[in-house]
Amino acid sequence: MIDWKLALSTATMLSKPGPDVSATEVAEAVAELRDGAARSEQPVREFSDLHATSATAPVLVVDRPRWIEANLDTFKLVMDPVMTKLAESNKMPTGLGRTVGEKISGAELGALMSFMSTKVLGQFDPFWSGPNGEAGRLLLVAPNIVQAERELGVDPHDFRLWVCLHEETHRVQFTAVDWMRDHLRTLLDEFVDATDLDASALSSLLTDGLGEAIRIARGTSEASLAELFQNDKQREIVDRMTGMMSLLEGHADVVMDGVGPEVIPSVAEIRRKFTERRKGASGLDRLLRRLLGLDAKMRQYRDGAEFVREVNDRVGLSGFNAVWAEPANLPTKSEILDPPSWVARVHG
Repeated sequence: MIDWKLALSTATMLSKPGPDVSATEVAEAVAELRDGAARSEQPVREFSDLHATSATAPVLVVDRPRWIEANLDTFKLVMDPVMTKLAESNKMPTGLGRTVGEKISGAELGALMSFMSTKVLGQFDPFWSGPNGEAGRLLLVAPNIVQAERELGVDPHDFRLWVCLHEETHRVQFTAVDWMRDHLRTLLDEFVDATDLDASALSSLLTDGLGEAIRIARGTSEASLAELFQNDKQREIVDRMTGMMSLLEGHADVVMDGVGPEVIPSVAEIRRKFTERRKGASGLDRLLRRLLGLDAKMRQYRDGAEFVREVNDRVGLSGFNAVWAEPANLPTKSEILDPPSWVARVHG
């Protein structure tokens, strides 16, 4: 289905190099980001009351090509069950059709990864497994962080630590909550199992999706391209994933802003400018964000943070932390928008 080598070469070829920095500036940024991740761990633990072994998940400061390579490795891992299901169904294309399809998919994925490689500041990869049993890894994309701090006109030292606080929270979440990684993988496996390989069903999805794609491009629909090709069962699974990811992103934002004032003098200015930056994208950038679902990702930060704050106000930190007790306690997509319903369900 996908020519992974072509995806990597396409993404690398199209990837922009990032801001103009000297070798000395690169070394300073890398060292500061590594130090910022290490400095963030203890305050994040204390503020969140999550007791993690985060050091078991390594921190990597990477450039854009290395981020692309790491994410393609993860996509390959996630796609393996899809490939297996297709092979077992005997519906995998063969011959020239398969070769052409692999090339097209590889080029399309490469172009997508090139675009995304300029947007991501940091990311926790929960699916990576290290040679010594490490579970997950934290990626900090140095050129994007430097570019963002320059565009915002903020103190670079404060901004780098601010980013580290958010991403370190994800590292703590996945290393403190021992079932989180397996639960996310289970949801992905359920999504794959729900994939309908029937030709008529796929044709119907494509036909129905064309009009919706036009509405997305015009900005009159909040869906993304990915949602156009999901059946009802998959949408239900995605709703559960959305609830989980909104929780994780919102919690990281709350922790970042809660710890920030103690260690980052200009945290209020950074938050204000960063929020404005999210609104100020160009027309083409806004279109791509809508099509790829990045606008929905931004709503996850906002809605998740509001959920975390309201639950904390109602039942305190210990009451909120019941969310980490078991998968059944995770909020649904609807509960993220209605925190009292989650409190009523979990606390009675």
